[in-house]
Amino acid sequence: RVILNNCGCYDPESIEEYIARGGYRAYVKAIRNYTYEEVCNIVEKSGLRGRSGGGYPTGLKWKQALNTVASSRYLVCNAKESDPGAFTDRTMLESDPHRLVEGIAIASYAIGANNAIVFFRNGSEHARIILQKAIEKARDFGIIGHNIFSSGYNLDIIIRKEPGAFVCGEETALISTLEGKRGMPQLKPPYPVTAGLFGKPTVINNVETLMNVPVIMHNGPEWFRTLGTEKSPGTKVFAVAGKGRMTGVVEVEMGTTIKSILEDIADGIREGKKLKAIQIGGASGSFITPGNLDITVDY
Repeated sequence: RVILNNCGCYDPESIEEYIARGGYRAYVKAIRNYTYEEVCNIVEKSGLRGRSGGGYPTGLKWKQALNTVASSRYLVCNAKESDPGAFTDRTMLESDPHRLVEGIAIASYAIGANNAIVFFRNGSEHARIILQKAIEKARDFGIIGHNIFSSGYNLDIIIRKEPGAFVCGEETALISTLEGKRGMPQLKPPYPVTAGLFGKPTVINNVETLMNVPVIMHNGPEWFRTLGTEKSPGTKVFAVAGKGRMTGVVEVEMGTTIKSILEDIADGIREGKKLKAIQIGGASGSFITPGNLDITVDY
């Protein structure tokens, strides 16, 4: 476990327990010892790519927003997770909300944003309440707010609920929704990193991408590259649902075969039936047939 290593190991409503497990150290280290650009460089060097499916290099995206001249910038955490049968974000938020708050805080600092928004899925009420409590506790402890740890950096994090349409998970539709407009995808360019929310540079990362950030800052980019493959470092979290003997949230290293997930983790197909196909990647994904199970998890 890398991203999931805190899940089930501490009370998600206790910031003290998270801090006792080493929480927020990476964030304090970032704002005290590194410039915005240096944090972007560390994440770029780690090879972290967007975990939403697009796979765009995270550090590069942050740099593009940072280098765009503007009076303000925004960080948006996309917690929409609208694919049928997907529950990884919800699981992470319900069991380790402070890791996400820390990831958002580091990412916001890296791009020079003073405002961060969590775009939340409609219906995940329990996860939303737990995350809201985590944000309030972080504010009480001075982790977010004004002049954080005398660094001169200010940050506020708020939660916004989506209107309930599948398309609002797409980043330009998401921005339209936050601006109070109809959630309709827009043509690119301009990309959100140069002209996003209210025309300002906006970085949109999903929950899993941001959960990786504190680990990279704490252990270093070289350590992160020891996981996974050369072009796809790190791990990937999956929701395993359907006719497998085991269902739930699993984390595997990039480079693991689909066959390994099916046979070693899900323990095969239940009731002795044969596999027809594995559907991966939600509504815009595709089917993997029994003859293609040696495909590896990577970009």
